[in-house]
Amino acid sequence: MAAPENGKKLVRSHSGLRMISGNDVDGSPFSIREPDWVPDDQFQYCMNPDCQGKFHFMNRRHHCRRCGKVFCNKCCEAKLPLPRMCFVDPVRHCQTCSGHTKKENDFYDKSLKTLLQGGEFTVLDSENNEESHNFLCKLSVDHRMLLFDGQGSQDSIMLDRIESIQVLSTETDSQGNKIGTGVAMRYRDRSDDKQIIKMTVTGGANRKQGMLWVAAMQKAFKMVCETRSVFST
Repeated sequence: MAAPENGKKLVRSHSGLRMISGNDVDGSPFSIREPDWVPDDQFQYCMNPDCQGKFHFMNRRHHCRRCGKVFCNKCCEAKLPLPRMCFVDPVRHCQTCSGHTKKENDFYDKSLKTLLQGGEFTVLDSENNEESHNFLCKLSVDHRMLLFDGQGSQDSIMLDRIESIQVLSTETDSQGNKIGTGVAMRYRDRSDDKQIIKMTVTGGANRKQGMLWVAAMQKAFKMVCETRSVFST
């Protein structure tokens, strides 16, 4: 088992071991909270509507760690990594939740690595769209902010303060898929003022990496919005 990282702590919940941030402020904007479990005595039958098998000594209850509902073993046998809830080991999922988690794990396995590696962009002046400076834009290791490395001055952007993302331009690849080559992000800065940044992928050998970064950022923003929705309820 891995040792706790800096600023994190290992805790045990009824669902399993979790590696969480030492405080809510430093948590990943992709994380969602662990659900409350449906009490055992409230349901005598599996909550999968296509099953509804009766619980008994040979057909025990199992809780899905993602939704907290109770199912029979057949309907809750998949054990998958659940990084959005910071679980250390794979945990039980019902059939519906396993599909959601598999898609998210694809983001963690591929898109997140792209965001951390970064992409090369030209930042446009928000007033007249004229080219300003070139930057390497990448996600910080704690997933909390976008960092800009290059000439000129561009403050980091907190991921959970981004309000909207709009693709400005696209190219069509060899398979006919449209891939973003430019993006505009509306966000609130540290003074809570509304700002907008417009970026286009630079040319050259690293152009494909920048385009992959734009696609990954769209997925990241969707997950941040989902987290906001979960914590607002």
